[in-house]
Amino acid sequence: MTKVLIIGGGAAGMAAAIFAAERGCGVHLFEQNEKLGKKLFITGKGRCNFTNVCEMDQLFAGIVSNPKFLYSSFYGFTNQQAIEFFEGLGVSTKVERGGRAFPSSDHSSDIIRAMERRLKELDVKIHLNSRVKSLITEPAEDAASGKGRVTGCVLENGASISGGCVVVATGGFSYQSTGSTGDGYRFAEAAGHTLREIRPALVPFVTKEEYITRLQGLSLKNVTLTISDGKKKRFEEFGELLFTHFGISGPLALSASSYVGRYLKDGELSACIDLKPALTEDQLDARLLREFGGAKNRRFKNVIPSLFPSRLVPVMLELGGIPGEQPIHEITREERMAFVCRVKAFPFTITGTRDYQEAIITQGGVSIKEINPSSMESKRIENLYFIGEVLDLDGVTGGFNLQIAWSTAHTAAKAIAGKESYEFSDRN
Repeated sequence: MTKVLIIGGGAAGMAAAIFAAERGCGVHLFEQNEKLGKKLFITGKGRCNFTNVCEMDQLFAGIVSNPKFLYSSFYGFTNQQAIEFFEGLGVSTKVERGGRAFPSSDHSSDIIRAMERRLKELDVKIHLNSRVKSLITEPAEDAASGKGRVTGCVLENGASISGGCVVVATGGFSYQSTGSTGDGYRFAEAAGHTLREIRPALVPFVTKEEYITRLQGLSLKNVTLTISDGKKKRFEEFGELLFTHFGISGPLALSASSYVGRYLKDGELSACIDLKPALTEDQLDARLLREFGGAKNRRFKNVIPSLFPSRLVPVMLELGGIPGEQPIHEITREERMAFVCRVKAFPFTITGTRDYQEAIITQGGVSIKEINPSSMESKRIENLYFIGEVLDLDGVTGGFNLQIAWSTAHTAAKAIAGKESYEFSDRN
């Protein structure tokens, strides 16, 4: 029986343990927390959006970093298979807007409990409160190959655990209170792997303008967010966003952060919101003229509330270029068109993102160039595998990141079980 040591009891680690045990491997799962799945518990605001039911081309389109690397994994364990897997564990599922799949109960704990039950059924040895300090590796037998070999790991309490292979499923840096403390990055570097720059992703933006923070709590639906770096447009998408006391959040902002976060190291980014994306400038001007038509003697500030949420009206009066006290019949076409332009491009400046504690995921990580995509095995260290968020792989919101976890876990487990033999011994 192949003895597999899995470091990390989150989504990827639990899935890998199940898939490997189902294939006849003896599995030891090491988790530094007092229980499994702490980050999974808070995923999707506690509802656990565990995959997306979109077509495969859309699944790949939802991956921001290195989608081609996931070809074998996604086709080896598809989003439909993820749903079938959890329903097979007794978790009924439902699909909501945007193809997002959730447990029917809206409780992430159902996903965690189902996986825990399966782990116990398969006699996976679960070691809680067991932080791994380092990997145990041996030099390459063939010096010319330069490829070493992992033979186990050392726990923080000093115990050495030997195994046929080691799977690193430690996650990234986001939500560090759940145990995502970057240990996997340490293991990778110690094993000679390259790390791609890490940064918070799927994270809210910090903005410069005072009028943005005055809109705190206002949610805008059906708007278009555009972000540029001064040279070219870096992001443009339609959806929903939320103003906060520090800037903007909500689905649009979170997705945008994964695409433009890397550019913030070079300076501020220019952003704008099209508040009326369904209308062209001419159509919006015609709408204004209709509003003005029956109110020629009224003041501008008393007419535009029909166009915007009440919280937004004072800011639009401030930025729109038309004094609020100005009578409608005195507004020129030039003033009107300038106001239309402001509605179609409500401006602000992005100065940064919030930190890892507010980031849903970590972007960057172990370079995929040093990982075999068909097995998740290290190209530098034999029998060492990396899966999930510790790798330089990430997607937008909507279940894509958890699908990365399930699929890469499946790929690694299948590859491990397919190996003919391992040498291992117990030193603990």
